Order: sequence, then C-alpha cells, then structure tokens
Amino acid sequence: MRVIFLKDVKGKGKKGEVKNVADGYAQNFLIKQGLAVEASNANVSSLEAQKNKEKKEAVQEHEKAKQLKESLEKLTVELKAKSGEGGRLFGSVTSKQIADELQKTHKFKLDKRKIDLPDAIRSMGYTNVPVKLHPEVTATIKVHVTEE
Repeated sequence: MRVIFLKDVKGKGKKGEVKNVADGYAQNFLIKQGLAVEASNANVSSLEAQKNKEKKEAVQEHEKAKQLKESLEKLTVELKAKSGEGGRLFGSVTSKQIADELQKTHKFKLDKRKIDLPDAIRSMGYTNVPVKLHPEVTATIKVHVTEE
C-alpha cells in the first residue's frame, strides 16, 4: 500500500515522503496512529500544494532577511562602558547588551543568540559583529564602545 508520511517514522520514512509499505502495517499502525495517510490522488495533490506553499514561504523569508540585512548594516550601535588605562574595559560587552541597545535605540528586535559574537568585546572602539539572520544571510553591525 502506498502511503504519505505525516510524521517521521524511524526506519520507514520521513514527513512528506510517499512510500510503499505492507498493507497490514499501514492500516493497523501508521494510519491508526495518525503517522500516515493513504496515497490517493487527492492526498498526493494536496501534498504537492503544501510543498509549493512552503517553497514560497521560504523565498519570502529569505527576501525579508536580505532587507533586514541592508537596514542593519547602515546602523552603528553605541554602548558605554567603564574602562581603565589603555582602553581596556572593566568587564565586557556581551551579545545581550548589543541586542538590548539595538531594541532600545533603533527599534530592531533581535534575538541575542543570532548575534555571532565568539567572545565578548573587551576593548574600546569600533567592532564589526556578524549577525545570522537566515541560514544564507549574515549581516554585519558596527558596535562602538565608548567610555562611560
């Protein structure tokens, strides 16, 4: 019997796949548990429509990320921190502080986990910080740390 998997089934198939399985296994387990539906013409066409819709949404999300990248790269985030001699900071500037300042001054809500800061900023001046907006789109924002 041909079925369309609605969820991942270990060893049998992934969500959205159309496969042949034993009739009893399909009727008594997969369909009863809601893991699959029979691959009729109507179900196959609805699966295709759903895949097309997901592709369009992915393209729109990618375009949004590109637009956000353009607007973010024009910005400079200004942060103030206490510092000692030679421009060394007492403490450091973290991705959370950058995200909070971006929200407060520029009205961009950005998750701190998207800010790709390998280790915190520990010196004064300008630093270029990469931000992952999408798996294929990475923006760079300038962070300017000044003395408090």
